[in-house]
Amino acid sequence: MQKLSINQWAEEDRPREKLLAMGAENLTNAELLAILIGSGSSDESAVELMKRVLIDYHNNLNALGKASVSELLSYKGLGPAKAVTILAACELGKRRSKEKAMERQSMGSAMDIYNYMHPIMQDLDVEEAWILMMNQNYGLIKAERISHGGITETAVDVRVIMKSAIMNNATVLALCHNHPSNNARSSSDDDRLTQRIEKACNIMRIYFLDHVIITDGRYYSYREQGRL
Repeated sequence: MQKLSINQWAEEDRPREKLLAMGAENLTNAELLAILIGSGSSDESAVELMKRVLIDYHNNLNALGKASVSELLSYKGLGPAKAVTILAACELGKRRSKEKAMERQSMGSAMDIYNYMHPIMQDLDVEEAWILMMNQNYGLIKAERISHGGITETAVDVRVIMKSAIMNNATVLALCHNHPSNNARSSSDDDRLTQRIEKACNIMRIYFLDHVIITDGRYYSYREQGRL
């Protein structure tokens, strides 16, 4: 009976499609390795080939990672490129396990925000506005510039801010901008923009942490001033 290639399988059984539909965590080791090598041989699919290889290495990826290229080449369907790809993937897995997850920088206070943004803004001769998107523990996900040359209501699109926050899975948001004049006091434009963003965050159930105005050596925090 002729073996079916991956392209002939039911769609839910194809490793690539299965990963897209269900996530990588739902694939077996053989299915993940089959995606890497792309194809098997005329006798067996990539998944079947990798199942057979894994059996010989006691279904243990650490053991597979210790295999030599010449050992892998003994399997029909595994050429030099595929063998190197398998070993490279195993090595990346080992290195990842040794590395600690990178801790997100905390942005839980106006001082944290100032210390992070001041080096970026201290030499600017025009106003820039940035949003700091965070997780629920105030860990920084991403800082993004949203305006250059002014932060009036017409210069800053609140819809763009909300879209970016949602796309980055942020649950906490802070606004930050500089005053090149070195006057840390808020303006009426600053106040109106703060109110608009606060309302939008309330609708989207995103916590609006603060609006911090940066000058060289000082800052103004709406949160610390009791205005949020």
